[in-house]
Amino acid sequence: MMTPRKSTYPLFGGRSAFLCDSNTHGLSRRSLLASGATATILSTISKAFAEEDSDSREKKQSPKNVILLWLEGGPSQWETFDPHPGGRFGGEVKSIRTTVPELMISELLPQTAEIMHHASLIRSLTSKEGDHERAVYNIKAGYRPDPTLIHPSIGAVLCHEDHGIADIPRHISIISGNKSAVGGFLGAEHNAFKVGDPARPVPDIRSSVSTTRSTQRIDDLYSVVEEEFRRGRLQKLEMNRTLHETATNAALKMMSSDQLDAFDVTEESKTVRDAFGDTPFGRGCLAAVRLLEAGARCIEVTLGGWDSHVTNHRLQAAGCEALDPALASLINLLKERNLFDSTLVLCGGEFGRTPNINPAEGRDHWPHGFSMLLAGCGVAEGRVYGGTSPEPNLETRNSLDHVDKPVTIGDLHATIYTALGMTPDFEYQTPIGRPMKRSEGRAITEILA
Repeated sequence: MMTPRKSTYPLFGGRSAFLCDSNTHGLSRRSLLASGATATILSTISKAFAEEDSDSREKKQSPKNVILLWLEGGPSQWETFDPHPGGRFGGEVKSIRTTVPELMISELLPQTAEIMHHASLIRSLTSKEGDHERAVYNIKAGYRPDPTLIHPSIGAVLCHEDHGIADIPRHISIISGNKSAVGGFLGAEHNAFKVGDPARPVPDIRSSVSTTRSTQRIDDLYSVVEEEFRRGRLQKLEMNRTLHETATNAALKMMSSDQLDAFDVTEESKTVRDAFGDTPFGRGCLAAVRLLEAGARCIEVTLGGWDSHVTNHRLQAAGCEALDPALASLINLLKERNLFDSTLVLCGGEFGRTPNINPAEGRDHWPHGFSMLLAGCGVAEGRVYGGTSPEPNLETRNSLDHVDKPVTIGDLHATIYTALGMTPDFEYQTPIGRPMKRSEGRAITEILA
């Protein structure tokens, strides 16, 4: 029979773990459980120290911001950042020079061409998702959809780590599209706060009744409703507050805050407003700058209309007409207000468009080599990474033979987090104890400063 010996490393409560002699080949049930518990405890402690070290390294840095210009529907790389005029797939668009020698972009983006020396392009993004909903999730979260887990978006991760304080939400989605950014396993409190066109006031922030009646309603909320929420619930925060009470307090604080003025772009001069363009998207980009100044950390501004299965050139030209002045003016204003070096600007959509033009004069979904613009903190200026062939072999459309230096969505997210000064492969523990990295992939150091 196996003779166990006592370990010299006591467990909690004065108990000792039983370990097997080195010449035995089995473990008793008790020793297996004890040693497993010890390993779990040590692993937990080790991970806690690792997380603390990682967090402390990141918190020493200045706060970073993100502005995501989300081109919903899938912009065509052929008509925006990677034109191939003259070939059989080039379409109607021509290319123009930019402020970066030898870098050409679409003639539909003349103002953007003037700021390209402040930005970098990835022209070789590849994805395994060609469906809108799944592809949007993939780009915004960095992972493909998983029925067992909801992954957090970039803005949710940033706000979770930043721990900043503002009266307004720090994660905001302007002109929210079909799938705005979410907190995922980091918590619903990190979901993007949705607002519409900044030409209109933020909805539901003014009471519809008198001050006296409003005050009574709030008192009733805390004395009656909140007590019901509190009963039997273990999910409480600091000062014995439930998540419901915390959210209510935040909403009430926002309703009376002067920081709400950041949503009002009419406080800017007409010259500044006109530069961004008289469009909801232009106003959204201007509001994004103002919101950063007020304490927000991640703002997503959506421009729809890029899903060009029919009349591709007309739809892409219309999208570029709104995008061009807003993108260029955003970069210029961030630099003017000393926010550029601390703000990462991302511009792109869920996938690109096919090389071939279909019988309806449209381009279809194409995740096999598309583009994204990056600018601001941590990103080198005036660089291009990767490229696509002007004459891809459509018989091998699922191959990457026509893509130079393919970049996966995991690579993109690793690059983004590196630019923001965050460790890409840092592991979170999900609520069920599942380890999950911030991102999978390799940072593209060639476009990082």
